[in-house]
Parts: sequence; C-alpha cells; structure tokens
Amino acid sequence: MASEKERLAFVAASSVVALHTVTDAFLAPEPGTRWADHLVAAGITLALLTVAVLLWPRVPAGARGVVALALGALALEGAGLAVAAARGAPVRGDGWTGFLLAPFGLLLCVLGARILWRSRKPGRRRHLRRTLLVLASAVGAYWVLVPTGVALMATHRPREAVEQVDLGRGSHDVAVETSDGLVLRGRYVPSRNGAAVIVFPASAGRAPQARALARHGYGVLMLDMRGYADSDGDPNMFGWDAAKDVDAGIAFLNDRADVRGGRVGGLGFSVGGEVMLETAARNVALRAVVADGAGERSVRESALRGPSGWPSLPAYAVQTIAVAALSGDIPPPSLVDLLPRIAPRPVLLIGAGRDNGGEDLQQRYYAAARAPKSFWKIPEAGHTQGFAARPHEYERRLVAFLDAALIPPG
Repeated sequence: MASEKERLAFVAASSVVALHTVTDAFLAPEPGTRWADHLVAAGITLALLTVAVLLWPRVPAGARGVVALALGALALEGAGLAVAAARGAPVRGDGWTGFLLAPFGLLLCVLGARILWRSRKPGRRRHLRRTLLVLASAVGAYWVLVPTGVALMATHRPREAVEQVDLGRGSHDVAVETSDGLVLRGRYVPSRNGAAVIVFPASAGRAPQARALARHGYGVLMLDMRGYADSDGDPNMFGWDAAKDVDAGIAFLNDRADVRGGRVGGLGFSVGGEVMLETAARNVALRAVVADGAGERSVRESALRGPSGWPSLPAYAVQTIAVAALSGDIPPPSLVDLLPRIAPRPVLLIGAGRDNGGEDLQQRYYAAARAPKSFWKIPEAGHTQGFAARPHEYERRLVAFLDAALIPPG
C-alpha cells in the first residue's frame, strides 16, 4: 500500500502538471489558435493524469515507482522547454506554469526512485530478478518514455527568434492566410521569368539556395511553417498539418501578376520536403517539387524498413500515437502512397550520403514515384547539406530541373 505522504506528493505533482496543461491549452494558446483547437490533446492528458491519481493507491509499488519516474522525467522536459522558450520571447502564462514543473518533476523522480528502492525483494534469485528488471526498464524507456519525450518536444518546440533573411534584389515581407485561418509570415522576391518557387520552411540556412534561384530570375517565397518564428499556430516538427501552409503559399503566388500561367514550384528541406511531396500529391497547382532530405514522419514510413526495423517499430508507433494525442492531428498518409499521385508533374529527390534524417527510405520513395522523376544522392553531404557540399552542381541541377518544368521552351 502507498503511504499517505507518497500519495499526497504524487497528487500535488500531478495537479501542477494538470495546471500547466490547462494553461497551455486553454488560457495561453499559441497565436492564431483557439482553446477549442486543443480539446482533444488536453483532454487526453488530463484523463491520463486522473486515471494515474485514482489508481495510485491500488497498484503495486514497482508500478507506482515507474509511473512517478516517467511523469517526473516528462515534467522536467516540460520545464526545460519553458526555459528555452523564455530565451526567445516574453514569458507567457504557460511559461510560468512550465517553470513550476521543475521542482515538482524533481519531486516525482525522487519519489519514484525511493519507492523502487524500498520495494526491493530479498531472496536467492534477487540478482537475476533485478537484472531482468533493469533490462525491462531500458526497453520500456526506449519504446515508451523516449518516444513520448520526442513527441512532447515535437508539439511544444520553443519558438526561435525571427531571422531576417537576405534574399537580395527587391525582397519584402509578406503574410499569407491558410485555409484554417492562420497567418504565416514570409519573405518574397518578385519573379523576372514568370515562375516562382516556394522555399519551405524558411530559415537563414536556406537563404543561399533561395538567392541562387533569384539570380536565375525566379520569384522566391520563403515561408515560415505554422508555429515557427512569427507564424501563427501550434508547432509540429513532423509537419503533419503543414500542407495547408504550402497551399496558402501557392495561392499567394498564383494571385501575383509577376507569376504567369500558374508556374509555381516547391523546394522543401527535411520535413519541408515531406510536406512539399504531400502537397504536390493533393494540389495540382504545384507544378514541380524538389524534396531535399525527405525522411519519415510517422510509423507509417518507419514500417517500410521491414524486419530490419522491427526492434525500433514499437518506439515509432508510440511516438506517432503520442504526437497525435498531443497535437490532436491525424498522422498523414505514408509518402510511398502519396508519391505516385504527383505524376505527371516532375519530382526531384535529393539525399545525403551521411544520413541522419531517415533518408535511408528515399530509395523506396523513388521507386514509388512515377516518371518524370529524378534522384540525386550526394555521398559526402550531411542531412540537407548538399548545397554546402557541392554549391555549383547543386545550383546547376536545381535550376535545370525547374527550368524544364516551369519555363516554356523558346
């Protein structure tokens, strides 16, 4: 049986986590969002906390210790995210409750460790039993705790300071509105050749590619993804709902006089490449797409690895479920199902030889795509670092691909 002091400590810490959840979801939501947008995510979190509090006195000591340690680790992560967010923006209501997670997260970790230590059982097989428990704990952390922590980071990523990206000639700030009412910020260079390219997501690190396109006469729209920089919305590092962002960029470009005949292409990096492929599969107004560093967004892509990926599959499944629960979004279709729908519009996949972004799946994506399609792997490049590795060849290949797709002959 749990002692009354242990129960009160767990209830107090869980109440602080619940307070932060309510503040984050309903009292201080992200710009452009409403409290109703977070009903599912907050409801699931609050329901799990309630179940944990109610069952706490009734479960074995080992289970109580594990739950306290897991919740404590996630609370400390939440506190770390609040501190990181405070460095780049004024502290909001959820920032203050986030700071409060730190002492109570530490309390939960101490409580969990204490319960587990006191619940040790004597006996001749105690060493074997404890070894097995350590192994089970390691597997549980790998399959459950770490993926949940990744999901928490993915859906609560602190906003970074807004970067002023230099795109060269005549660039200016723009704002576009998505179909779900969010305002996204970006920067645009007008077109000189009648065609334009969306570079997504925007960052200073992608400015060299954008300037290369501008030098060749392309209009360039660098667009911040929802929940990032000054754009409205909740963040999602996997870009599950960001195809609407690219749709908004396409509509913006097609309304401009300098973009003629709907000649709009897309250049996406990492998650932006995945979003660009999804958008092209659904929106025929995107005439050509370049995906640099497209990897995996959910367990639907992770399962493509077959038997070699089975040991990690439970972790990816938990991560996908956790992202869905914390964001309220449904995982998007697998890229292998989306790529065939892009044809007859052309696709160029760019991959890195020194992969660290799930790019081992790109051969599967290329095989799934229909012609016209191209795949260029840069052996010495890191994830999305192809331009830095081979700037002249990258620019030549990129411009040649877009010219063939968007510039009429003659």
